[in-house]
Amino acid sequence: MHLAKNLAAATLALGLAVTPALAADPTGTWQSTTGESRYQVSYCGEAGQLCAQLTWLRDDAKTPEALPYLGKQVLQGAVPTAANRWKGSLSYNGDTYKGSVTLVGTDALTLKGCDGIFCKSMQFVRV
Repeated sequence: MHLAKNLAAATLALGLAVTPALAADPTGTWQSTTGESRYQVSYCGEAGQLCAQLTWLRDDAKTPEALPYLGKQVLQGAVPTAANRWKGSLSYNGDTYKGSVTLVGTDALTLKGCDGIFCKSMQFVRV
């Protein structure tokens, strides 16, 4: 009886610990931690793919390189590869990078893009 109670408690605790990871939702409005840009992240395509559209730029971030992306999708069809992780292509400053999106908390997201051996990471917070 004692073993059954411990097993039931452990199963419940494991279920509660796993549930947030499985239920995490990356959709919504995200802002770079520098505060210069905001993005609308949504599901698109099939099987939980993610897309992100650049929706806002701070005045000092409205550069000739950044303005063409305003109102456009900068992440297209990122496919889920693990819990809270997606991979896809990222457009930035006229280049296309292989990228990954990782939801590191309910209100924190990391984006990493690579072009060959050159990589860049950015952190975002939910708005």
